[in-house]
Amino acid sequence: MTRAGVLTSVVMAGLTVAGVAAQRGPRIPPTGTIMPVKSNLYVIHGAGGNTTVFVTGEGVVLVDTKLANNGEAILNQVKTVTDKPVSMIVNTHTHPDHNGSNDYFKDARPSIEVVTHANTKKWVEANPQSKPAMKPDKTFTDRMTLGKGHDQIDLYWFGAAHTNGDAFVVFKALRAVCVGDVMAWKMAPLIDPATGGSVIALPDTLEKAVNGIKNVDTVIEGHGDVNTWAGFRDYTRFNRALLDAAKAGLGKKTPEEIAASLKPQFPEFTKEVLLQDLEYGGTPLSRAVINVNVAFQELRGEPVTTNFGPPRAGGPGPRGEGAPPPGR
Repeated sequence: MTRAGVLTSVVMAGLTVAGVAAQRGPRIPPTGTIMPVKSNLYVIHGAGGNTTVFVTGEGVVLVDTKLANNGEAILNQVKTVTDKPVSMIVNTHTHPDHNGSNDYFKDARPSIEVVTHANTKKWVEANPQSKPAMKPDKTFTDRMTLGKGHDQIDLYWFGAAHTNGDAFVVFKALRAVCVGDVMAWKMAPLIDPATGGSVIALPDTLEKAVNGIKNVDTVIEGHGDVNTWAGFRDYTRFNRALLDAAKAGLGKKTPEEIAASLKPQFPEFTKEVLLQDLEYGGTPLSRAVINVNVAFQELRGEPVTTNFGPPRAGGPGPRGEGAPPPGR
């Protein structure tokens, strides 16, 4: 399967897994009520990735637009806090639960700018199912600043993680950052090797973010919670410890044993409970096991076939080339 074909499978894979999860309880929740983060910064949960709403002097900047067909629901929530129009969309990465409703806003106002990392543009263009509104009007490589004063937004890229196009979106005056699916639900992120994601690269990227982003105290995750900078630092330490344990345990311990060994030091990221409204299923511990499996394959120099679950008894196959559910 080509990389473009793999990307095309992201939507269907996510919906399939979400459907299975829904049958056992968790579901994809609908677009939620807009929630204040601080001052003129808000977040809307549900229907895929979090949508962050930043009200500026010129208009409204949205970070991510959820799954398709949620644009009207997002706009209805935005209208409860401001009558300013949406003027810009920043997409944290390529997955369609984060850019799926771009078209609703671009169709209404073609002048809206869509901004992404350069690698995200590459993956959007490679996906035959991408809508024109998913393609960015502006890209950056390592860093870019948008706006100024209280409206300033700083975009950073530190390397491969969930994908190789993950953008960190910093609202400088508010000491807040959106991290996309580099961190979601306080769990090890599912890695998308088809778009350059890597468990081996992940700790380096997180550590560069911790050292490179200054004066931030609030972290908006790609799905689920609004966290603290201290929580993000702990998460960074956890992902480094997971990789180190995988390296030490390769050929000696099972992924389950390695993940369990992290529980005393990192109980938050190794819980064995299914979180409320978790769109795509799994527990924090099961996510850790998945990433140990991925680390094993990366360390051996093998194609990654375990980013979506445990190794297949029959060896690599179509699922092994697939991407994770959208955004996770």
